[in-house]
This record gives sequence, structure tokens and C-alpha cells, in this order.
Amino acid sequence: MIFLKTDDEIELLRQSNLLVGRTLAEVAKMIQPGVTTKQLDKVAEEFIRDHGAIPTFKGFPNPYGSPFPGTLCTSVNEQVVHGIPNDIPLKEGDIVSVDCGTYMNGYCGDSAYTFCVGEVDPEIVALLKTTKEALYKGIENAVHGKRLGDIGYAIQQHCEAQSYEVVREFVGHGIGKEMHEQPQVPNYGKRGTGTLLKKGMCIAIEPMITQGSRQIVMESDRWTIRTRDRKCAAHFEHTVAIGLDKADILSSFEFIEQVLGDKAI
Repeated sequence: MIFLKTDDEIELLRQSNLLVGRTLAEVAKMIQPGVTTKQLDKVAEEFIRDHGAIPTFKGFPNPYGSPFPGTLCTSVNEQVVHGIPNDIPLKEGDIVSVDCGTYMNGYCGDSAYTFCVGEVDPEIVALLKTTKEALYKGIENAVHGKRLGDIGYAIQQHCEAQSYEVVREFVGHGIGKEMHEQPQVPNYGKRGTGTLLKKGMCIAIEPMITQGSRQIVMESDRWTIRTRDRKCAAHFEHTVAIGLDKADILSSFEFIEQVLGDKAI
């Protein structure tokens, strides 16, 4: 069932999502060669709890194994999503996608950004730029009267035009009082198909795009998803409310980009 949100509920969602944006900016301050993703995770959890919220990913149930142990999903290089924070130092030239969720005042926040660690190969930076652009192409279609397929089509077309591929098995989702609500929001599709979009629907749009083949495998930790060919993947995510003329982006990359300056994607 799809729950339409009132204006008041959307404002509560915005607060949770802006906290995600601020948390990711705290992470951005730390990202450099030698830092571990576990260190990033510790800072994120403290920041979220200090602001009266709960990290939603921590303890998240897993149909394949044990609950998620971290506050952040930190997916490095060929890891697509759901990477578990660990003690391996990040290296110059790595990329790390950081996905963060919060729960505050009864509503969830969810956003992701892929960061460069030091100087990164221009070919990989191009993947990141295209993925971020694709997110905004999808958001342009998140308006009342369009359909879910219009969002997926816009993302897929933009990425495949650059010879990248779109992961199929993991998709965006509705969001509200629960982290994952209906509908599912694929990053591929056909125009004019799928669920009709209505004002008040709130969804997380999150393209997961691969440099090589879109084929994926699950690591032995039963969480981390990586590309089968071990080529890099990128992931950017915003939570948005469907609007009459344009989407209302409830999360924000502005805090991150203030930290990164000209190093922002």
C-alpha cells in the first residue's frame, strides 16, 4: 500500500533527511587515504545520536543472515551497496559510496553519495558524475501525473548512453514512517508504465551504476554486494516528495559540497 504524506509529514521527513545530509558532510570531512570506514561509521553514529535521532541501518534485519552491524553502508570500489564498515584503510584512488539512514520524530531519512579518496582515475570520476546526473534526471520525472517507469527510463537512458550499466536487483523505494515502503523505484524502465505518481508520495531514488557489467554477487558476509567483474560501481541517492510541477528534494548534498568544494562530484 502506498501512503500519501501530508505537508506536515513531508516537513518531518525533510528534517530527518537534512540530518542525513549533515551526517554525510561530517563523513566528507574525514575521507582521505589511511582512514577506515569503521572510523567514518563511528563519527556518523555519534553525530546522528547527538542530534536526537537513531541510525536506521544499525541492526537492520537481513533475510540472508545477521542484522546489519553499522550505521553507514560503506561500499568501496567494486562494492555496489551494503558494504559493512571495517578496519581496512582507504587508499589513494579509491571511491567509497556512503549510504546513511536516520529515524527522527517518527520519520525516516535516506541518502547516499559516492566520494573520491584523494586523486581518482578520470574514467572512474566520469562514472560518478554520470550516476549523479542520472539521479537528477530521475528526479526531473518525479512529478504528479507521470509514472514510475518515467523515472527509471530517464536514469537508464542517461547511463547507458555513456556505456554504463544499471543494476537491476536493487532499487529505490517509498519512504516515510518506515525506511522501505511501497512502491519499489527501479532505475530502469519504460516511459508511461508503472505506478501513477501522485502529489504526497515520498520516494528514495538511488541509481546504482556499474562501469562494466551489471552482474552482481553477494559476498560471504551476506550483506556486501559487488560487481561480478570487479569493476567500479557508483551510488547516489535522494529522498524526494512528488510535487505538482517538480519534485521537492528532501535530502541535500549542499552540506557535503560545502566541505568538498571543487572536489565535489
